[in-house]
This record gives sequence, C-alpha cells and structure tokens, in this order.
Amino acid sequence: MSNVSGVIKSIQDIMRKDVGVDGDAQRISQLVWMFFLKILDDREAELELIDDEFQSPLPEHMRWRSWAADRQGDTGEKLLDFVNLQLFPKLKGDLPAQGEVAKRAQVIRDVFEDTYNYMKSGTLLRQVINKINEIDFNNSEDRHTFGAIYEQVLKDLQSAGNAGEFYTPRAVTKFIIDRLNPQLNEVVFDPACGTGGFLTCAIEHKRKLVQSTADEEVLRASIRGVEKKSLPHMLCITNMILHGIDTPSGIRHGNTLARAYADHTEKDRVPVIATNPPFGGMEEDGIENNFPSHLRTRETADLFMALIIRLLKNNGRAAVVLPDGFLFGDGTKATLKQNLIEECNLHTIVRLPNGVFAPYTGIKTNILFFTKGTPTKNVWFYEHPYPDGVTSYNKTKPMRFEEFAEEQAWWGDEADGFRARLETEQAWKISAADVAARGYNLDLKNPHKPEGISHDPDELLTAYAAQQAGIQSLRDQLKGILADALARKA
Repeated sequence: MSNVSGVIKSIQDIMRKDVGVDGDAQRISQLVWMFFLKILDDREAELELIDDEFQSPLPEHMRWRSWAADRQGDTGEKLLDFVNLQLFPKLKGDLPAQGEVAKRAQVIRDVFEDTYNYMKSGTLLRQVINKINEIDFNNSEDRHTFGAIYEQVLKDLQSAGNAGEFYTPRAVTKFIIDRLNPQLNEVVFDPACGTGGFLTCAIEHKRKLVQSTADEEVLRASIRGVEKKSLPHMLCITNMILHGIDTPSGIRHGNTLARAYADHTEKDRVPVIATNPPFGGMEEDGIENNFPSHLRTRETADLFMALIIRLLKNNGRAAVVLPDGFLFGDGTKATLKQNLIEECNLHTIVRLPNGVFAPYTGIKTNILFFTKGTPTKNVWFYEHPYPDGVTSYNKTKPMRFEEFAEEQAWWGDEADGFRARLETEQAWKISAADVAARGYNLDLKNPHKPEGISHDPDELLTAYAAQQAGIQSLRDQLKGILADALARKA
C-alpha cells in the first residue's frame, strides 16, 4: 500500500475497461462511493467493539462485510443485480427513520441521493472491490495511507475539469484555522465546504483541547458545513468519518444560497466561518432573488460574502478566500466592501502570491480576516512572499504551512487592536476613511516595493490589448493623412 498513486491508478485502469464508466469524473465518483461504504463498515466494526448498543442503519446483508469483503464472493451479473436493484434503492431511501440510528441513516441517504453505479461489468466491479479490500481503515498505518490516497483523489478531481472549487491547499486551510483559533465549544461553519478541508483542520485544531468523552461530543456538534455538489459532499462525509466524526449530521447536502437572506435569524448565526466560496461562476436563475436588491448579483462569491456577514454572530470571526477582482470591483462588490468596513473589523488582508492554486487556476487570491460588530479603523495588508529559491508553485511543489511563520510572528492580538503590528517590507496599512475615499477599492500594491514588470497573464494581455489599440489608432491617423494628401493632389 506504499505506492498510493499506483493503487489509485490500478483501480482506475480496471474501470477504464468498463463500458459504463465515461471519463475521469465518473471513475472518481465510482471509486468514492465504494471507498465510503468500506470506510463506513470498518468504522462500524470499531464502534461495535466499544459500544454494545451500537446499531448500524444498514440491514446486515447490505453492509460491506456481507456482500463485498469475501474475495471469492458474488461477481458478474449476480453482483451487478444486487448493487443496482437492492443496495442502491436501499441506500437512497428505505432506511431507519427514528431514534439515534436515524441520524446515521440520514447521512447515508444524503450521500447517495445523487450517486450512481456507473459500472456495467460485475466482473470488473468485483476486481475493484477486491483491490479496495486490501485497506483496513481501522489500521493506523492504512488510515494514514488513505490520507495520501485522499489527496491523490483530490488532485485527480481537479484534473477531471470543472472541479477547482473543491480543493483549497492544505497550507492555506491550516493557516486560516490557526489564525481564527476556534475554541472547543465554538461552531465552525463552512457554507461551501467542498471536500471539508477547513472543517478537518478545525477538527485537528480542536482535538488538542479534548480531555473527555463529553469534550469529544462538544467537538462533534461544533462542525457544520453545506455542499451542493454530490461528489465533494460524499468526499466531505468520508473525510469527517476518517477524522472521528462518526455521524456527520452537521454536513448538509444542499445550496446555502437557496434559502432567503432574510430567513437567516439570530439562531442561525455562528461564531466562526472559514471558507473558500466558488468564484468566477454564475448562480442558477432565481437564486439572486433570495437577496435584498442592493446585494443582488449572479456572481456566486459575492452572494456568499453577503450571507457570511449576515451569518456571523456579534464578535464572530471569519476568514474568506477571494480573488483580486473582489478587491477592486465596483457595484455589488463595492457595497459589500462598505458593509465589511462599517459592520465589521476588516483587520487583515493576506495577499497570496501567484500560483497558490496552480496549475488549476492562475487567478490571484487573498484571505480576508474580519470580526463582526465593530467598525474597521485600519485595514492591514500582508503580502505573502515566495520562499527563498521559489519563483512559483506547482503540483509537485505546492505552498507549505511553514511559509506562514512570518505572518504568525507578526500577527499580534485583536484584543489590543493589533498594537504590536509594525509596517515591514511585506506589511502596510490603510485607514477606513481612506478606503472609503478610494470608493472602497482595496486593491493596494505594496508601497515598500518599486513597481516591477508584471508577469501576470491577465495584466500582460490587458497591456497588449491597450498597445494594439494604440497602434490601430496611429494606423487610422496615418490613413486619414494619406487620404487627405491624395485628395488634395487630385
């Protein structure tokens, strides 16, 4: 099991022989639902040893151990008929609806709501199952290995196309949770949780504070997220189970934006929000009508920002990853930035370097840190530099958490207004009054660095277009001069 990429590749190579599985996205979806059932069964086996009253929401003959664990078990048409005609209908609907077991049943129903078995060959399906059975998720070494498998699946997801919103680099999620520092009893909410990167970091952060079984229950109840796409939702639920949240009922399959803005009241508000909302996309028709007219837009990230401000408790803390376009945008974006300045303490913007999300997108991004309830006095900027010897990030050399050590040392304490912060080559500030005077444009360049030649593709294309327009203008002038000269000569 040491060659993680090899394991994933061998399973996907088997799937490529199956005529029912079309493309990487379907192969990954197929792989993930089977991993989910194996992980669920291994975890249930562990719970049965420590809890005599534990009850699975699945009938005995439909648990992984009963139909999949035997290498010589059913195969071919018999296996395929069982999966399609018995297992999936059960997982999608007819599970216990009462008592504690009902919560676990609802998690399974939500996971399989939009999930399908794409494989048409029962023989190939058995080969994939047998490969998965080589992993024991109650074995610490195998569980650690699956962490690497999980990362590989995420990379494959992004390579499958249209999946960049699923995954925020672990260095970024860990830094954000480290700075927000959620306490054990504080709910951490991600309204666009994807595969659960922020939430798993929050679990790991909080688990250091757990000292009893009662504390563990508090931790489990404090993790909440919503994800509208079925595949990342299933990955998130799997991730929660692997991190000890046995009944992740706090993770909901749905669209956070589908509920009317005004319907979110005090009881819905939370103390901590950490998220990387999908940006650059447009919401489905009608979603924007859930928002007041001055916040109405089709841009997904802007709608999430409006909702995040509303969902924070007074004194609640948030960190949101957003593209540069939000910082300089006008219209609804300017309104949102005004709300941030007037209703919250937008105390820090960490400007991330190019390539943090490479190679999946080259869009430049920022982390906005703010606390609700106190107007902003000053906005501090910190320009995160590349480490020595690094000129860009890529799949093999991603950003590392250790790079944030300088920000951590500089950060200071919000309780005293970040009195210890100093301007450095990387850090500077602007007053809220100056932000307002700039029309709430927060796209500030580092004043301590001379203007250099930009290698950003978008900036280069913009400059090229301006240059071409200038050349065309000169051509038009020259044509006019020649035409006049010819007319006079005639």
